[in-house]
Amino acid sequence: MSPVRAALPRSWYAARYLPPLLLLSLGVTITGGLWLRGQRQHAPARPAQHAAAPADRATFARSAGGEVAAAAAPASGELNVSPEDLERRALLIPVDGIKSEDLHDTFDEGRRGHTHEAIDILAPRNTPVRAVEDGIIAKLFTSVPGGITIYQFDPSGDYCYYYAHLQRYADGLENGQAVHRGQVIGFVGTSGNAPENTPHLHFAIYRLNANKRWWEGRALDPFPVLGGVN
Repeated sequence: MSPVRAALPRSWYAARYLPPLLLLSLGVTITGGLWLRGQRQHAPARPAQHAAAPADRATFARSAGGEVAAAAAPASGELNVSPEDLERRALLIPVDGIKSEDLHDTFDEGRRGHTHEAIDILAPRNTPVRAVEDGIIAKLFTSVPGGITIYQFDPSGDYCYYYAHLQRYADGLENGQAVHRGQVIGFVGTSGNAPENTPHLHFAIYRLNANKRWWEGRALDPFPVLGGVN
């Protein structure tokens, strides 16, 4: 270093070199900020989260406190529950070989923290399960509690028939398919949480509310509807 440069005070260096360095740092910061802003503006929007359908009707019915929400008053827009029109339809008993006197009313029995709200129709494994009347297959669904299940809407779209613990579906059965009274739609089994040594059909009826969603409705006792006698 020359004697002249060595004699210069440190303040001279600061005045000479510091402003350009500050300007360079500011330029990098501004440029980086503008680039990041541009990336955010052109980034694809995050898709909205949609509420998933419940795992099964028991999951839907239970509130956070473990109580059965179906016991509450009907929600706004829900239709009044009246099984009399169903009784007049003389629905088919959905399991082959079962008569009305073979049925047992288990609708109000307790099941692992909730009310059963269905009847169990015992029959040998792989016994045909038939549609109780004409209608539409609203949903083929598999869940941990219900196993292999079918949700069928009646012709008017006012009721949903629920068939659970099936061994399998009938060949070719599809969502949205029209089915006829007496048509084989599945087979008795023990899927889901049914005891392995007790094959049966878990059958339920729900009065749909105004939204007509397969997982929403008010349960009706199938026992009298199917002609059961205590």
